[in-house]
This record gives sequence, structure tokens and C-alpha cells, in this order.
Amino acid sequence: MKKINKISILFLLLGLTFTSCETTDLELVNDPNQVTVVNGDLERYMTAIQVDFKSFANAMGGNGASLVRISQMGSVNYVNAFSPSSTNFEWRLAYSNMFSDMKNAEALATSIGGRNKHIGVMKVLKAYTLMSLVDYFGDIPYSEATNLADFPQPNLDDDASVYAAAISMLDQAKTLLQDEESISIGVDYYYNNNFDKWIKLANTLKMNAYLNTRLVDSEALSKLNSIASSGNFIASTADDFEFRYDIVVNNQIDARHPGYQNDYTAGGVNGYQSNWMMDHMLKDNDPRIRYYYYRQNECTPSALIDWTDPNGVPCPANPEALFCSTQAKPAHYPGSMVFCSVDNGYWGRDHGFGGGIPPDTFLRTGRGVYPVGGNYDDDRFASVGLGQGGGGAGITPIWLASWSHLMLAEVALVSGGGASGYLQDAMQISIDKVMSFGSLDGDANLSTTDVEGGTVPTTGAVSDYVSAKVTEFSNGDMATKWNILGLQSFVAHYGNGSNSYNYYRRTGYPTTLQFTVEPSPGNFVRSLFYPADEATPNPNVTQKANVDGQVFWDNNPSSPGFPSAN
Repeated sequence: MKKINKISILFLLLGLTFTSCETTDLELVNDPNQVTVVNGDLERYMTAIQVDFKSFANAMGGNGASLVRISQMGSVNYVNAFSPSSTNFEWRLAYSNMFSDMKNAEALATSIGGRNKHIGVMKVLKAYTLMSLVDYFGDIPYSEATNLADFPQPNLDDDASVYAAAISMLDQAKTLLQDEESISIGVDYYYNNNFDKWIKLANTLKMNAYLNTRLVDSEALSKLNSIASSGNFIASTADDFEFRYDIVVNNQIDARHPGYQNDYTAGGVNGYQSNWMMDHMLKDNDPRIRYYYYRQNECTPSALIDWTDPNGVPCPANPEALFCSTQAKPAHYPGSMVFCSVDNGYWGRDHGFGGGIPPDTFLRTGRGVYPVGGNYDDDRFASVGLGQGGGGAGITPIWLASWSHLMLAEVALVSGGGASGYLQDAMQISIDKVMSFGSLDGDANLSTTDVEGGTVPTTGAVSDYVSAKVTEFSNGDMATKWNILGLQSFVAHYGNGSNSYNYYRRTGYPTTLQFTVEPSPGNFVRSLFYPADEATPNPNVTQKANVDGQVFWDNNPSSPGFPSAN
């Protein structure tokens, strides 16, 4: 019940909090630890900031995931998929909500005294947010932001300078977080006031910044390795940076994972999963597939019930439910590229397919037990419904230990060192974490034996899978290595595709991504349009002509041509 109480407190505090634009009385009090109106204001700000940050990371991660086929992109071209209005929500979360609240909260914390850890946490979250905004938009308002009195229409700052400021902010945060005289945060939804873990996070975010900038900074990798050698970064699952949801739902609050809310409804699944991602994991025999996806049926039109059966007969076409099941593969698709129908009942959509909505909500594959807290797929093939599986008690992954090991594998590959060990660790850590979510579904058959109808991979099967991939990686040429690393990275990042989007722009791998259904969808998105809410009223923000402008750390060839998928 402890988690439920925390979530309830979260929403209670949010209900009492003031808007981001309001100011607060900064009057000093005699006892800095006394519960006062000012103290309460600070904690309400901290609650709002943490919740908004989760929503920001989740939304931005969804943008990245849809660009690199981890999730499905439902528009026929990139300009429509990522129009200026599509990121208004994320921009407001950052500037109108978080940054404004952080400004007020830091003033309160300074006024009260003894709140350096509050400020340190805010700086870590702000640094992450700033770097994420740069990764997606390039130049952004920074030095003149959240100062409406002097700069009602803020200018853009150079994206490289914002990155540098964010890195400096992380160093400041680490110093503040080590202040032993500072009191803890009222409610810390991420690390429960374990500030050693917050420092590990700050170091990890610096490492990621150096990884992103390795193409434009010759010293970036040495800076990254210096932190890595200290060991003081997120290297084990116990230090994972994630937001945990709960099953609480009533007239006032819904604390369930938003992906669960979308897929486990009385009307069936509301979205589509990526055909490319599901097909890759299926054909790769990836042990995580039944945790990521829940199938409502065992037969996808024009696809095999069992892809391993060479004599299998495809399921009948059904153009009413799956229009493309009677269509030929697009001429620009290579012969081996999945189109329309994935075998074994994995019912999703292709990248860039924006057709109408047929009567298929109880046929589509939905999100599984990881990370949204849905159903584990034990071949029950039953329709989704309210309250099933883990009840939505999933996570938004923001930085996981497996991602750190993937980062180190990339560094080793670039530097000519041994990357296979890092890859092996990353895969094992990711699989172990994902499989631990199976227990959230109390109705699932989690047996590993065929006699009992078990579907859970055995320890031996997981070990064989990891070993085979590591062997293939070790014996492959450089293109093979980059492809394997990219594919494993994309799978491990299911639930948050921001790092994968950056990886794709940094490396151009994997080269096996499904093409957009439309043969000419426009150049690949190298950065997003500025949100309409900012660009329209602010004359100092000139809207981009297109989405192929490159952020400062992306010095690869321009699009088209790079990356390889259209």
C-alpha cells in the first residue's frame, strides 16, 4: 500500500498546487525544517516538477521511438507526422511548467535554506530536459527563457552552448547533492531520497552527452571513459532511473501507465504496434517479445500461424480488418522486408501507414506486461479489458543500466576495443529486467515447461540467445557489429526511443529498418519543427523550412542518403 499512498499524495499535491506563472512569498521563517506554507509550496513544486518530467520523458521518447520504428508512425510523410503542432505538449511541459516551476522552487529553496538537495535534483532534471530539447530541436531558448518581464519573446541560444550549460549544470547538481546539511525532499518518486543514486544519474547523463558529441568533439570519449573508470554511474538495475506507476484509478486520479490506459479498454486496443519491431523480435527469437506485446488473436491475415513451419498455410486475407492483406508489397521494399502482416498473430501496422481505422480493436496486438504493466502473452489469445494483467503498474524507463552498457559497447567499437563483453552484459541485464515484469500479471501461465503449456524462456534458452548474438557480433565485420549493436539497443529501449533516435543519427545503423510505405515521405527527420505555440507568437523564433536540419552534434551526411531508410 505504500506505493498507492505515494501516488495518492502526488495527485493530492498537484490538486493543491498553483499554476506555473504564479509567484510565492519568499519570506524567511525561523525554523527551516518547520512545515509552513512556504515549505508546502516548495514540496508542491517538487511534486509537479517530477510528474511533469516523467510526462516529458515519456512523450519525447515516444517521438523518437516512432521515428526509428520501435513504435508505429501513423502518417504517410514525416512533415505531417511531426508538424509544428505535434510537440506543443512537450514544449509546454518543459517551459511553461517545469522550467517556470524550477525557477520559483529554487528561489523558495534558497530563501528557506537547507534545501540544496532540492536544487540539485531540479538541476539534474533540467539538464536532462535541456539536452533532450536540443537533441530534438537544435537551437532552443535558454538564457532568456522563463524571464517574461525582460524577455517576453526569448531568442534562441546556440544548441552547442545549451549542451555545455547542461553539462555544467550536472556538475553543479553533484556538488549540491553532496551537501550533508541539506534536508531530503518530501517525496522523491525516482530514488526515494537516495542521493548517491542521483549523483550516479548525473554522471550517466554526462556520459550520454559525451557520447552524442563524439562526432564533433575529439575529447568527448576520453571524458566519457574518465567517468566510466570511476564506476560511479548507472551500471546495475538497482540504480535504474524510471518512474513507477500504480493501479490506482477512481474518479479523481488515474495513476496507471498511459500506454496501459490506451490499450486496456472496454473498446479494445486503441493504437498499433510496429510491424518492423515485432517481426524483428519474432524472427530473432528474442526472449522479450512475449513481455513487450500481447496478442489478442493467433492469426494475422495473409501471414503464418507459426513462422517456423515451412509447410504452413497462411491465414486467410481479410481486407475489411486489414486492408493491405490483399495488396502486393510496395515496389521500393526489398524482398525480405516485412509488409502488412507479421506471422504468429502479431497484428500491427507498417511504418508510415496512415490509413483508416477498421473494426480491428479486438484483433490488434497491444502492449504487454513490460513496460506498461499489461498482460503477459502466454498464448491465451483473449481480448483485452479493463484491469487486466498488471493493472497498469508499469514504468516509464528514462535511463536503465542496460543502456549504459550499450553506450560503453559503442565507445569500445569506435575506439577499436573489445565491445562484446559490454554487449553481453547489456543484453543479459535487459532480458532479466524485462522478464521480472512477468509476475505483475497474476493470471499468466509463467511455466517454462511444454507439458504445462509454458511459454516463458528457460534460463538455458536465454543464455543460448545471448551467446549466439555475442558470437555473431564478435565474428562479424564492422557493418554487422554496428547493425547488431543497433538492433539490440532498439529492443532494449522499448518504452523510450530517445537514445535510439540519437543512435540512428550518430551511426546510420541499423540498416534494416522498414521503409516508409510511401516511397517519397520526405527527408528523414534530423530535427523537429519548432512547436507552433512558440514559433507563431514569438518573432524571434523563425520556423524551420523542413525537418532535415541537423543538430550541432550530427555532422553526418545530409538527408536524403543518410540514414539509409527512407
